[in-house]
Amino acid sequence: MTRFSIIIPVLNEAASIASTLSSLQGFRPLCELIVVDGGSVDQTTAWASPLVDKLLSTRPGRAIQMNQGAQHARGEILIFLHADTFLPQQILYDIERALQTHNWGRCPIELRGQHAMLPVISLMMNIRSRLTWLATGDQVMFCKCSVFEHVGGFPEIELMEDIAISKRLKQHSGWPALAKSKVVSSGRRWDKFGAFNTILLMWSLRIRYALGQDPALLNRLYREGKLWK
Repeated sequence: MTRFSIIIPVLNEAASIASTLSSLQGFRPLCELIVVDGGSVDQTTAWASPLVDKLLSTRPGRAIQMNQGAQHARGEILIFLHADTFLPQQILYDIERALQTHNWGRCPIELRGQHAMLPVISLMMNIRSRLTWLATGDQVMFCKCSVFEHVGGFPEIELMEDIAISKRLKQHSGWPALAKSKVVSSGRRWDKFGAFNTILLMWSLRIRYALGQDPALLNRLYREGKLWK
């Protein structure tokens, strides 16, 4: 059986997907690469096809796409990766060690981009996750396949699916492991919408989700970078 399955949900990621997938080729054949497209209208699938083991298509929605990838995965360990995030070469070893004592986990993150605040934002994100024991998708969540199936996968909501499954996994398996090495993710959202606006937006979305607001509305605000509709 394949030890690892890396699952990448994509939607119109032609500008970055080839670079992301090229960086993962050294992990094969220890892991399979699965890209799940949510209906891209650019060249995402054309760039991805020769660089993956499986290219799947489904309706858009990160949770839907990641669940689809997990259903077709052969790996004992599932790694959920964003299309603009890069993994260090030792990550598979780090994840395997982390899962010797845990059933799921996340990685520390380093954001890179143009904004001078990104190192501070990265630090804040890592501290927040340590305090809450919740993982977000850009921190590269990983999980034993059997445990992922037991909790029913990602709730298929339009936003906050990572927070929702973190709560399920915490209830089932306790605290997440923390991999040793950092992953590097794009700070393009902060560059595009501004650091302070994005920080306020993300905290607003988390609070409103906790208060029971519709994830579909929150997703629209997230995509448009707006605090209010």
